[in-house]
Order: sequence, then structure tokens, then C-alpha cells
Amino acid sequence: MDLFEYQARDLFAKHGVPVLAGEVIETPEAAREVTERLGGRAVVKAQVKVGGRGKAGGVKLASDPADAVAKADAILGMDIKGHTVHKVMLAETADIAEEYYVSFLLDRTNRTFLAMASVEGGVEIEIVAEENPDALAKIPVDANEGCTPEKAAEIVAAAKFPAEIADQVADVLQKLWTVFIKEDALLVEVNPLIKSGDGKIIALDGKVSLDENAEFRQPDHAALEDKDAANPLEAAAKAKNLNYVKLDGEVGIIGNGAGLVMSTLDVVAYAGEKHGGVKPANFLDIGGGASAEVMANGLEIILGDPDVKSVFVNVFGGITACDEVANGIVQALELLKSKGEVVSKPLVVRLDGNNAELGRKILTDANHPLVQRVDTMDGAADKAAELAAAK
Repeated sequence: MDLFEYQARDLFAKHGVPVLAGEVIETPEAAREVTERLGGRAVVKAQVKVGGRGKAGGVKLASDPADAVAKADAILGMDIKGHTVHKVMLAETADIAEEYYVSFLLDRTNRTFLAMASVEGGVEIEIVAEENPDALAKIPVDANEGCTPEKAAEIVAAAKFPAEIADQVADVLQKLWTVFIKEDALLVEVNPLIKSGDGKIIALDGKVSLDENAEFRQPDHAALEDKDAANPLEAAAKAKNLNYVKLDGEVGIIGNGAGLVMSTLDVVAYAGEKHGGVKPANFLDIGGGASAEVMANGLEIILGDPDVKSVFVNVFGGITACDEVANGIVQALELLKSKGEVVSKPLVVRLDGNNAELGRKILTDANHPLVQRVDTMDGAADKAAELAAAK
């Protein structure tokens, strides 16, 4: 889960990272009072989860409260790379002497944590990495040891920070590491980390991405979700504890196990090439417990997608036997009917593995007019694509 800048700033402040004062507003007129509290001047910053705000005109300096109102009015409602600005942060101004870059992230390739730092901050770090790679220090951080004072000093030295600010930067790095670990983050980035005119090191802009898999131990993170921007189907699926991602296609997908679902997406996309370019409409992994309720929840989400023209249920029975899945499908359709849900989209079901024959028999005996049983993955994908193309 990516955070807005103001949310990242709040997490930084929570863990002692030096930041500037700031407040978030949603109406232009609110900028007047906030700017007065900030000393009469403010930086008005669009709150969107995308880079390039400054170039797009989403960051402006306001010289007085009236100017802040005008600047906020100009920024609110802007479209920045497809993101509409609904909030702006008014931040305290700073006398910037130098701009730097620091971050901690999960390095999946090398299965470790990575610190990155550069004395060339204030620009997109990808540009620095491409044009002057030697200016970007990359230091692995052992998960068991963390960013100790020694490790922080190593990062500072590798990035060639000036000696007069080395201790301050090292201290900020250790506090950012605390944010990274305590908040279960996948990325903590400060760009720029500035040296102010009076020699202080301050996190001027921040980016934080949190690990959604850690929500069970981070209940406070629920309040950080951007519910306005969330896809309503994905939000509904999350409320039902379903692992669902909306895609741009016509064939709804339900499977048990992420690997099987990913394979199903590929097979359906391939089959769809023969049927007018039909594509998968979603990723939905119901996991190992395909009870009637879980299946009903999954079907309810997928059938509620107006883009879906057909549904492909692809299950390999393991711990959960195929007869349980088949019973779940039959009961789910009855459950949806009893709730007043109109089920009008065809379902193609492929069962394999534990008790597959019994599961197939259950579906055959149920003889539901919208359920077709196809026993091969390729065949079922082709049928689902064909039915979607015909709608």
C-alpha cells in the first residue's frame, strides 16, 4: 500500500525523523488559516501517489495566506498522470542549501534489505542511477543486524556525504530504518533529504510503501487506506478476505492457489486470441478453503463486475477435495439466488486432483443451466473465452 506524502511525513515524525510542519486540506479557503499558522508562507503540494508533481505544476510556493488560497484552488482538481488531486498539503518553507537522497527497500532479487543513498538528491533517482551510477551508493542491510550506528556510518561514507553532516545523516538513517521495520514497510524513501541554511538535516519529501501482508499486526494502517481511490470491487473483495485484483478483460477467474490462478490467466489470454481478443477480467484466489460461503463471496464479486461475460472456475483438489468445491459451487449459486442475486453469466468449471470424479458427478447431477463442466484446463479456458465473446 503506497502512502500519500503527508502520511509518510506523519510516520517519519512518529519515529523521530526531522520533518517540517504541515497540514492537509481539501478546500482552497482552508489554506488561509493553515498558512497563517505556518508563519505566513507555505509550500502547497498536491497529494497524489505518483512522481513528477513539480513538473506538472502540482507544487507551488505561496507568499502569503491569500496566495495560498489561490495556489490551492489551482492545484485541487488537477489531473497529474491520471491521478486527480483531492487533497493538498501546506508545508512550512525551508531555506535549502543542499539536496540529498536516502532510502531503504526490500531487495527481492538478492533476498535482503538494501540501503540507497546519494548526495545528488532532488531529482528522480532513476535519472541519477542511469546518468551517474557511481553517485548512488547501494549497501545491503542484514535483516538480523539492521541499520546499526556502524552500518549507518558505512552508508554515509559510501555515498560521500560531507563530514560536517555525517553524524546527522547517520542519525536520520537509523530513524528511517526504525520506520521501515516498525511499520512493516517495503520502501521508505526521502527525496530530497535537505541540508537547511542553518545546517540542519530535514526530510523534505517522503515516500512509503507498506506491506499489506502485515496488516494483521498493524491495525492502525487501515486508517491509511485511500478508500476514495480504491476500486470498489477490490474493496468489496478485501472486506470478504478475498485475494482479488481487477483486470481489463471479460472472463472472470476463480482458482485455488496463486500459482494456478496465474497459469489460468495465461491460458485464458492465449485462448482469447482465437475469440476476438478476450482477456481475463480478474485475479481471484480463494485459497484452500473453498466452502460454499467462500465460493459465494467469490462469485458475488466477479458477477458484480459489469465487464465479466463468463466465469472460469479452475480448481485443483488437494487438501480441499474437489467434491467439497463442487458442493460449494452448487450451494453458492443457491445462496446467491436466495439473496436475490440474479446469476445470468455462464460458468465453466474444471476440476482435477483429489476426488475430481466425485466433484464432476456432483456438478453433472446438479444440472444447473448456467454451469458447464470441462475436464481439461485448455478446453475449459477455450469454452470460457468462447462464451465471453458470444455475449
